[in-house]
Amino acid sequence: MWGGDEKMKKEDSQIKAYMAEDTVFNGSLSFEGTVRIDGKFEGQVHTDDTLIVGDAGHIRAEIFAGTVICMGLVEGTITATKKVEIHSNSKVVGNVKSPALYIELGGILDGSCDMTGKETKIIPLVKTEAKEKKVVAHPKQG
Repeated sequence: MWGGDEKMKKEDSQIKAYMAEDTVFNGSLSFEGTVRIDGKFEGQVHTDDTLIVGDAGHIRAEIFAGTVICMGLVEGTITATKKVEIHSNSKVVGNVKSPALYIELGGILDGSCDMTGKETKIIPLVKTEAKEKKVVAHPKQG
């Protein structure tokens, strides 16, 4: 069926669950291993492992995973501890938090991305008025 491709067989043996194109699921999904979704899913996903959103997959969810591989459509937030991949012809609408992000040419991320690993970040881009006034208030004498 796979043309004898050993790599394909090895990868498929690691998939623990598969939701086909005609599948619709609402709720919370927790798993170990790799799960591929080609159907429609709405809710929450929790795993330390890999979530694959197939070409026909459409997910509306809050996703907490180790790795997220998107080849379809994801609407919602993605928090990944390892990486997020957005392949060509796929779209992520929502915020992504991950230490590594790969976007293939043609892939779309419509949202923000945080790759710092920190909870909050404030980066001052402009000097504050108080500092500027302090410098001006002490003119050079001489």
